[in-house]
Amino acid sequence: MNLVNTDPLVRPVLLITGMSGSGRSFALKTLEDMGYETIDNLPLYLLDSVVLAQRKVPRPIAISVDVRTRDFSSDHFLQELDNLTKDPSIKLQMIFFDCDDDVLARRYNESRRLHPLAHERRVIDGIRLERHLITPLLDHADLVIDTSILATSELRGQLRRFFLPKKAPSLSIFVTSFSFRHGLPREADMVFDTRALKNPFYVEDLKPLCGEDPEVAAYIEKDKKFPPFLKSLKSILSVSLPCFEEEGRGYLTIAVGCTGGQHRSVFVAKTLTEWLQEQKKHVKLRHRDIKKRQTK
Repeated sequence: MNLVNTDPLVRPVLLITGMSGSGRSFALKTLEDMGYETIDNLPLYLLDSVVLAQRKVPRPIAISVDVRTRDFSSDHFLQELDNLTKDPSIKLQMIFFDCDDDVLARRYNESRRLHPLAHERRVIDGIRLERHLITPLLDHADLVIDTSILATSELRGQLRRFFLPKKAPSLSIFVTSFSFRHGLPREADMVFDTRALKNPFYVEDLKPLCGEDPEVAAYIEKDKKFPPFLKSLKSILSVSLPCFEEEGRGYLTIAVGCTGGQHRSVFVAKTLTEWLQEQKKHVKLRHRDIKKRQTK
């Protein structure tokens, strides 16, 4: 199932509503990472003008409207919704975030946050009042997402499957080579160590070169340990990357290290990048420590 609009002449607009504490703020952040322009807690009287202005903007937009808005009412919301759905230049979809009352109460009690309708009442009273006010919207929702037992990673994955723009990469991969002498890259999600391979540094003619030079590449490829080593890396990534994509991860950093960050890590990182590009992945390559080594 994918609810993304495929007509380039029609602008997608997502209206996010539902129960407070059910994950709307997290959803907006996820949609923003996916390329959406996001607006939280928009007053209903501004909804029409903001959505109509979106016709001139190439980015999709996601707008959260809920009981925090001072002029909120389900009837007013549905009236605005009815007016906007008549505009053929936009595709309007409403996503309703729901959650069991006892789970919402526990979330508020654990976070010590005040429910927007509780005031001096108990949290559960504010939740029940909000449900009474907002339940009429349920029947008009294009999608209802119940987060009662949904982990954040699962929610992120659902949103990406439903609303990720077709032209957007499902997962951005950054491959970086580095020197263990200078420490692990802080941003690394996966780290591979190439120090088991023969080191070109100890070959006089190869010492001043780097892993991008064909002479160094040929030397490493002749190492009998290199083919099974590379095969293992590809096998790990072949299993891991689909899992990251299914989880809804937006980006992944793969770090490949060796002693000096000049020969083996550079060549292996470059080789992995070329392989990932062959797999139609969105990937960028960076060599962190080549200059550090060469300036010594």
